[in-house]
Amino acid sequence: MSRPIVGIIGNAHLLNEDYPTHAGGTMNSSAVSQVAGCLPMIIPPDPGLVTVEELLEACDGFLLTGGRPNVHPEEYGETPTEAHGEFDRSRDAVTLPLVRACVERGQPFLGVCRGFQEVNVAMGGTLHPEIRDLPGRDNHRMPPDGTLEEKFALRHVVTLSEDGPFARLFGTAQVMTNTLHGQGIKEPGARIVIDGYAPDGTPEAIYVRDAPGFTLSVQWHPEWNAGQDPVSRPLFEAFGAACRAWSARGKPVLKSA
Repeated sequence: MSRPIVGIIGNAHLLNEDYPTHAGGTMNSSAVSQVAGCLPMIIPPDPGLVTVEELLEACDGFLLTGGRPNVHPEEYGETPTEAHGEFDRSRDAVTLPLVRACVERGQPFLGVCRGFQEVNVAMGGTLHPEIRDLPGRDNHRMPPDGTLEEKFALRHVVTLSEDGPFARLFGTAQVMTNTLHGQGIKEPGARIVIDGYAPDGTPEAIYVRDAPGFTLSVQWHPEWNAGQDPVSRPLFEAFGAACRAWSARGKPVLKSA
């Protein structure tokens, strides 16, 4: 029996500082294959190469990955500043309409870090350009030094709604997570439910209210150590189950433009 296909949103990179590539982290592919039980396929995030309609037809679900560039603030009605960092308008042009289409169709996606922020923006929300600059907030960015194990180490508690989908999935209302992000949710978009917070009040877990499919998204990086981590594993397993269910019932016919 063939595995469901999960489109992993890639990121644009320069190899050896001059050769343009589209790439995805190995840990993303491993989590999709070995924990979610799906077939990983890296998607080039460029509207000149792929269309949302093609992606919806080709894939059973999507992993909206992290990435160094941020969602462009014009996507949520704000003017870019130096604090907003780097951007990738091509990825914005693919992922934002893809999220909205998946919500409408019930097609599953899992948002991670930048992907978490994309889900909020796609649904009409806004972002803070730099969490650590806000009064009373912590520095959530990746530590500048150390091994990968040290950079992805568990750093803070996330407190979840006791009756929400995350607590039901994890079997507890408090979990430990890593944290490697600079931006965060400012105003939640329409139908975005914030279901978990860091100790400083930063939103860490969301889903789309009344969406017919899987829309769980997290600000941390569950792809790290996904097979062994007691939080990451059930999250990817649930995502994989949603992708299998979508594949088994058959894709709906796309509406004509």
